[in-house]
Amino acid sequence: MEFTARPIMESDLEEIMNWRMSPEVTTYMNTNPKLTLEGQKKWFDSLKQKNTVKYWMIEVDGQPAGVLNLADIDYEKKNTSWAYYIGEKSLRSMELAISMELSLYDYVFETMELEEIHGEVFSINAGVIKLHQLCGCRVEKVIEGEVEKEGQRYDVAHLTLTKKEWLTNKDKYNYQHIEL
Repeated sequence: MEFTARPIMESDLEEIMNWRMSPEVTTYMNTNPKLTLEGQKKWFDSLKQKNTVKYWMIEVDGQPAGVLNLADIDYEKKNTSWAYYIGEKSLRSMELAISMELSLYDYVFETMELEEIHGEVFSINAGVIKLHQLCGCRVEKVIEGEVEKEGQRYDVAHLTLTKKEWLTNKDKYNYQHIEL
């Protein structure tokens, strides 16, 4: 299987909308949005005006599989936050998730020359926290009840990886590099 990335396009918006509203994706996200195609187009247009975000469509053998993004890119402080999801259920795999994550670290630390990347994960999503730790992240803190969603409060684990940590450990990983 070949993993590739490209910037998201307007023609992707309906698929992204459907993925983003699917319970399998939203269960561990901060919101369960009710999206519309018109709203998606406005969101997509707003991205063109921002240099603090980047979005990619990840494909497996040319088939759209998921979305990878950077947000809150701060070129002065040299840090960013990130997230991804694999929306196409039939294409979900540990190999794809690891390749997405490690390729993003390469991009952030070596191409963008940032110094730190941050992510947030619901604490109940223990498997994803372990995945991020496997890829080099460390849990900096857990904030109890940080997110309220549909009347329930969720603890959130805050994860971090520094450029120094990545460069020290990156050679131990064997993964399919995705050019971002």
